[in-house]
Amino acid sequence: MGDKLIEEPTESTFEVAGMIQNSFNKLFEFWEKDILCDVVIRAGGKSIRCHRNVLACCSPYFQAMFTSPLAESRQTDITIRDIDGVILEMLIKFAYTAKIVLNPSNAQALLHASSILQLDSLAKACCDFMISQLHPSNCIGVRVLALSLGQTELVSKADVYTKLNFPEVVLEEEFFTINAKHLEEIISAEDLFVNNEVEVYEVVMKWVKYDVDKRKEFLPNLLSKVHLPLMPMEYLRMFVESDSLVRKNFECRDLLDEARHYHLWQKSRLPTTHLPVNKRTQPRKCYAGIIFCVGGRGMNGTPFSSIEVFSPFFEKWVKLQEMSTCRRHVGCISSNGKVYAIGGCDNFVHLASAEVFDPVTNKWSDLAPMFTPRRGLGLCAMGGPIYAVGGLDDTLFYSVVERYDVNADIWSSVASMNCARGGVAVTKLKGLMFAFGGNSGSVSLKTCEVYDPHLNKWNFIASMNQARAGAGAVVVNGFIYVIGGFENNVPLNSVEKYDPDNNEWKYVCSMKIGRGGVGAAPLGGFIYAIGGHNATHYLNSTEIYDVNQDRWIMGPEISDYRAGAGVTVCSLTAENMHSIFQSNLLKSCIEEPD
Repeated sequence: MGDKLIEEPTESTFEVAGMIQNSFNKLFEFWEKDILCDVVIRAGGKSIRCHRNVLACCSPYFQAMFTSPLAESRQTDITIRDIDGVILEMLIKFAYTAKIVLNPSNAQALLHASSILQLDSLAKACCDFMISQLHPSNCIGVRVLALSLGQTELVSKADVYTKLNFPEVVLEEEFFTINAKHLEEIISAEDLFVNNEVEVYEVVMKWVKYDVDKRKEFLPNLLSKVHLPLMPMEYLRMFVESDSLVRKNFECRDLLDEARHYHLWQKSRLPTTHLPVNKRTQPRKCYAGIIFCVGGRGMNGTPFSSIEVFSPFFEKWVKLQEMSTCRRHVGCISSNGKVYAIGGCDNFVHLASAEVFDPVTNKWSDLAPMFTPRRGLGLCAMGGPIYAVGGLDDTLFYSVVERYDVNADIWSSVASMNCARGGVAVTKLKGLMFAFGGNSGSVSLKTCEVYDPHLNKWNFIASMNQARAGAGAVVVNGFIYVIGGFENNVPLNSVEKYDPDNNEWKYVCSMKIGRGGVGAAPLGGFIYAIGGHNATHYLNSTEIYDVNQDRWIMGPEISDYRAGAGVTVCSLTAENMHSIFQSNLLKSCIEEPD
């Protein structure tokens, strides 16, 4: 450099790799050998000498204790209550080593202690470990502890576990130690996993009778969370009416009367205004059923054989076993836990063939064919037989109606409709079958008919406000809703509601998107509109209608863009529904590309 000085100052950072870890290792050695320890922590009969600085660095609890202006900060001998001595020693060792072994025997005690000492990272680790160890025998106790410590995520996970495993949880003795408020929260949940409402009722009664003198006062409120109207009438008569706790309580008897009235309405022609409508008359998500979306056609016009199913419990669509035949504008209906796909069109061939899907075996089986090959037909299950209504082919529009005997696998003809209807929407209400709109061959129709199977006769009813073909028709709370469709090839977003008591139609909230060839399904008190065509594109979007709030929201998308699909709701046990969705969700995850 000679005589020249460096004019600009320079800096150099020197860092020893691992020095911090080495320093803590040395502090741990000092702790083990009681070198330079300056405080004694006592708990549960144990006395532990340690370093104030180490504790203050790791625990906001100790930092506040040792740095506050109070006399406590100068104490060298401190007793901590409500913490086990062995657990405290483990936590102090953790402060030096940042390591601790969690197991089922110590996790709850460590969570309790780490929450007190504000060791948040350890408390989180304890919560995660306890979530992984949740079991029917411990989920209630875990929730109680988590709630007392303000561990909201653990509370939430324990609640989810309890609801999902409810049939097993209620077999454990621990379940009957819960308080009334907690039980009310559990049985109020729409995502409670049960096969039917009888299971919920029996759990409530068993919990009350576990300590009847102290708990019978809670029965009316708990029973109001049970969906009594959805329990079989025979069970209500044999077991609920005969229970002395129910009989002796006016509020419980009122709930029982509501259930009786609901059953009476279902079997009679009482006005819709007499139908009890509330949360108790709507099924829970696990046994509400699942929506099947079957066949149809997509963007290249090719018919589908694929099917997709949706559960409100999982809030997802999954694919199941495909049909043996591709079918567009197919009729689809569910009866006795099976799904029937009838007719439709495979490319240019109109079909009379039919097949049935059993969700338990995940298999399709062929059935006897109809007399008349056709697409755009409506199907309706009337307490046993299935009716195939109307439809069309490339030449004719049909008024014919065929009746299928599911036990004998035989078709027969019944009275034809008063006019031909291709793309007709069909549904049933209180023993009658309704046919709405369709196309007569030249124009879309607004006329509607009703069929009485006892009289084997069709009669006209009030016409809709708007002509439509390729619409969906569903029943919710005693009213019929006709959704979307085409009016002379123009897709509709309008929705009409039919009052059968007054034979009147009125518009309700329109969908967000016009949908011709839409599939519609009622599920859990909501209406689902699935796919369709908006004049330029096939759709994979869905919309969900809240009948109480008269509004539509967008729902989960189906995988395939499709219109002219058959859509129906199939009733399944909660176990079967869970099995279908868990296995197919796992399959989709495995097959999904990275």
